[in-house]
Amino acid sequence: MRKVVTEEVQTMLKMGIVERSSSPYASPIVLVRKRDGTNRFCVDFRKLNKVTMYDPEPIPNQEELMVKISKGRFFSKLDLTKGYWQIPVAKTDRPKTAFVTHDGLYQFKVMPFGIINASAVFTRMMRRLLEGIPNVVNYIDDVLIYTENWGDHLSAVEGVLDRIRRAGLTVRPTKCFFGYASLDFLGHLVGEGVLKPQPDKVEKVMNTSTPRTKKDVRSFMGLVGYYRRFISNFAAISAPLTDLTKGSKSNKVEWGEAQEIAFKTLKSRLASAPILKLPDLSKCFILCTDASDIGIGAILMQEESGERFPICYASRKLQPREVKYSTIEKECLALVWAVEKFHVYLYGVEFLLETDHQPLTYMTCTKIKNNRVLRWALSLQPYSFVIKAVKGSENHGADFLSRCPE
Repeated sequence: MRKVVTEEVQTMLKMGIVERSSSPYASPIVLVRKRDGTNRFCVDFRKLNKVTMYDPEPIPNQEELMVKISKGRFFSKLDLTKGYWQIPVAKTDRPKTAFVTHDGLYQFKVMPFGIINASAVFTRMMRRLLEGIPNVVNYIDDVLIYTENWGDHLSAVEGVLDRIRRAGLTVRPTKCFFGYASLDFLGHLVGEGVLKPQPDKVEKVMNTSTPRTKKDVRSFMGLVGYYRRFISNFAAISAPLTDLTKGSKSNKVEWGEAQEIAFKTLKSRLASAPILKLPDLSKCFILCTDASDIGIGAILMQEESGERFPICYASRKLQPREVKYSTIEKECLALVWAVEKFHVYLYGVEFLLETDHQPLTYMTCTKIKNNRVLRWALSLQPYSFVIKAVKGSENHGADFLSRCPE
């Protein structure tokens, strides 16, 4: 282990990443074993993070990014080489990053991984760097360029590369892709107006062996759960697995038939997951909602050539207090929750809201006596929508989600 630490520190010294230190701070190091059997050198900054003033710089919202890139026909992606290490740490603050090894103290000259505000600092830097260049989004160190025509694409790529060069930053050539019709971004394959799970991530799920510990279960659920938007009844299917992570402190799990069925079903559903349409902001959104005695559900859709396509599925269980609501209150809760859930798509545009509960269609034009429903109705005033009643048989998607909530 000492050899691994020595080699890593010497490499960082030669690269100008760290320097010798006599700091009163001393965070411990941790060697994390990777899947290939090698060790990853990490510094445990948890104690330092506890006394660090939090930076509230917002991280880009993934749903908003998907809305922005939906019209793209040409895509390019750039990845900054060890992005955090390209941001220098002020000399006065370097001692705070000190870590202890068997060979003495060292401190970082550049921003290290593990610092609580690292992502906020990097996000702010990238936002300022790319400000003013159209058709460019970024999530931490991933930069995506999207345009509807080739000429604009070349111009945007040139603008981004010029900004990066002038800022003295570097990109990793093996992680840069230019002029594609579709690309991997945020774990999804985007392009040609659709959204799909990233194939290698799906393969990783399919190759996962049966979990034996709570840690194994959480790891599997974290991976497959990232794609829950593609699996409409995710929570109902995964319940036997999520239940394993509750209760006693023991890391062991009792694996039975219910867990095996859930495990295999999630794999199967993800392998055959539906292709979701990327939102087209020039077309009307259709939001279908429903409620049952156990949950609420919604489907956001759009129509093309007379056929409806799903943009995203969503559902959740009712809270104990919500189970006691009347039917109209549950249906109204589903409606309000769904509108807020898809706020990024629906705010500022007119959309069609469909419910199979006829009384709700009058909530925008008649006096409401139920205080709870009135309060929710008022919360919808900032939105522009037409509400329409549909037969329960025509609302089977949202109905199913409300009965199989997440």
